[in-house]
Amino acid sequence: MDKIAVLIPCYNEEKTIGKVVRDAKAALPDATIYVYNNNSKDRTAEIAAEAGAVVRNEYMQGKGNVIRRMFREIDALVYVMVDGDDTYPMESAPKMVDLVLNHNSDMVVGDRLSSTYYQENKRPFHNFGNNLVRGSINKLFKCNVRDIMTGFRAFSYEFVKTFPVLSKGFEIETEMTIHAVYNNMQIDNVVIDYRDRPEGSVSKLNTYADGFKVLKTIARLYRSYKPFGFFMIVAVILAALSVGFFIPILLEYWETHLVPKIPTLIVCCFVMMAAVISVFAGVILSTLAINDRRQFEMQLNMLQRHKETDFSKDEK
Repeated sequence: MDKIAVLIPCYNEEKTIGKVVRDAKAALPDATIYVYNNNSKDRTAEIAAEAGAVVRNEYMQGKGNVIRRMFREIDALVYVMVDGDDTYPMESAPKMVDLVLNHNSDMVVGDRLSSTYYQENKRPFHNFGNNLVRGSINKLFKCNVRDIMTGFRAFSYEFVKTFPVLSKGFEIETEMTIHAVYNNMQIDNVVIDYRDRPEGSVSKLNTYADGFKVLKTIARLYRSYKPFGFFMIVAVILAALSVGFFIPILLEYWETHLVPKIPTLIVCCFVMMAAVISVFAGVILSTLAINDRRQFEMQLNMLQRHKETDFSKDEK
């Protein structure tokens, strides 16, 4: 088991990966640097190896697939994840590592949005998307995470080994954040500097397609983790539709004692029944979610004992 593992997912980053690896080694000299090459068509893997990184391959395309492979294969007391595009200065990494090792943090978020992100990033829709995602998650899950989409984070062993990676692409950061918030893991924010990609380095993030995937992921995870809230929203919408169409029928009945729109009345009844069913679905799924939380806490206890055993063997 490594004490510190630096994880760098990469796809066509030959212009920057060498510097990122060297900066990581300088900031964290005791760390093992892992570069996971995701079908790069340039010299990314070769340059990373020359810079001193352990290079491995993930052949399923997508950042989420790469992180799944990393978390499955690597055991460490603390993990530092950083993108290979040289947009995150590694000077903040020691502080992030210290929060995990000595202050019980499960996830440390490198907060770009509180520093230089808006000055450095030249893509206005990215800025809007970051604010939308951050506001949505903080509102829905009642938390205060300052940067949801950042690619610079540190994790505990317990977080990594309990995180079920379901996303395939860039929505993985959103999934990480919601997993930590929902399971009451300790999250800390560290303000970091951000610099835009150097000339010749191209972002792989598609503002609209990947942005839609992120919003879809938020809705999916809110349904899974907060089923009562999700299905209550559905119930309120259905009930409002039912009442909205029923009121004109009721008013006409009071005036004429006739119900000329029988089909509409029947539909209103069925829609209201669907609203009631949604409430009960939320109650049942919420009970199941509580049981999942209990199982998760037991899993954390087992992982803690496993980590202590493995690390004590490595020290001997």
